[in-house]
Amino acid sequence: MMWSSLSDSSRSSLCSACQPRSLAIMVKSRRVQVLLILVVLSFLLIHFLPCSNNAHTEEKPPPVHILILSSWRSGSSFTGQIFSQHPSVFYLMEPAWHVWVKMYQNSAKVLHMAVRDLVRSVFLCDMSVFDAYMSSQKKKSDLFQWETSRALCSPPACDSFSRSDIITAGNCKTICGKYPFSKVEEACKTYSHVAIKEVRFFDLKVLYPLLTDPSLNLKIIHLVRDPRAVFRSRENTMADLKRDSNIVVGSQKTKGEMGPYNTMQVICKSHVEIYKAGSQAAPSFLKDRYLLVRYEDIVRDPLARAAQMYRFAELHFTPALQKWVHNITHGKGHGAQAFDIGSRDALRVSQAWRKTLPFQKIEKVQNVCKEAMDLLGYRLVQSEEEQKNMSLDLLFAQNSSECQILKAEKLVSAPTL
Repeated sequence: MMWSSLSDSSRSSLCSACQPRSLAIMVKSRRVQVLLILVVLSFLLIHFLPCSNNAHTEEKPPPVHILILSSWRSGSSFTGQIFSQHPSVFYLMEPAWHVWVKMYQNSAKVLHMAVRDLVRSVFLCDMSVFDAYMSSQKKKSDLFQWETSRALCSPPACDSFSRSDIITAGNCKTICGKYPFSKVEEACKTYSHVAIKEVRFFDLKVLYPLLTDPSLNLKIIHLVRDPRAVFRSRENTMADLKRDSNIVVGSQKTKGEMGPYNTMQVICKSHVEIYKAGSQAAPSFLKDRYLLVRYEDIVRDPLARAAQMYRFAELHFTPALQKWVHNITHGKGHGAQAFDIGSRDALRVSQAWRKTLPFQKIEKVQNVCKEAMDLLGYRLVQSEEEQKNMSLDLLFAQNSSECQILKAEKLVSAPTL
């Protein structure tokens, strides 16, 4: 039937019938469009917003963990301060002191596991590990040498200084001791680097589980010093080191004339084994994660060596820190106290043993530490004349490739003082 042949009333009836159907189709189409828009928006929200958050998380590098591995009276307190004073570093000095004080009846070897577990927990900012070694009513000031940590003398651990300040232990101890122990963990979690100076490891292999631990990003700085200088410094602080020496060699071997030499023999042997494990027979997971540093090299060229250690630890050597390193190594102090890290003439102090230590004692030290001295680049003296001839260099040069790196560091780190 043709539309033109329909009467007006028929046309009107047909149109009335079509309108609801057209309206229904339009409504259905709108609903489909709205649903499609909602689906697209949901897809964007689900896939793009989390990706954006993940991208932000991935941009933040993982924390860096630095272990300064050394022995007593080797310049480790000063080297630790090079890291402690950096505004990106949370630093603790010898936290395993608490383990040895609590478990002093045991040998150093037996205590290795407990020390390693404590160090791992500190690296992860889990300070509940100290509960086993300290009073339940402990305060921040109960932590061994806490005042040497700039991080514990600035926010959030202490509000009296800025995080960018160079803070002395004396000033910190006077003002920042009242804060609760919980501030230690709170502060630790705000830093990109956690550094620990420790003298209670005698075998690098003990640290292999930490070096292969996926939750850690561990780098080891192995700090050594001329055993003759170490011996002379230990003589000046013998009372402070008595308990530690007993743990190292046993109380019987610390007695008598050979007691100090027995301790030195164990220390020197440990440096040999650590160096060999870290460089000569190093496993693949130690690649670029072990650095040997001689204290004598630091005091001869503080800025270049500090720059080298900072580069190894992925830290920026700021102008303020360059100035501080220069000043702290060019003072007039003698550094005689057990944990003294004040300004001193570091180069002169490092050579003081040559003028004060009797040659007979030097011969005994050289006898028990000969392998370490040969391996680490320390020249033996054959007479008192050689000992006191200050123009005779007793430090052998390092390999040429490292010397080239240090020359480059010196050019980069030269500050305006």
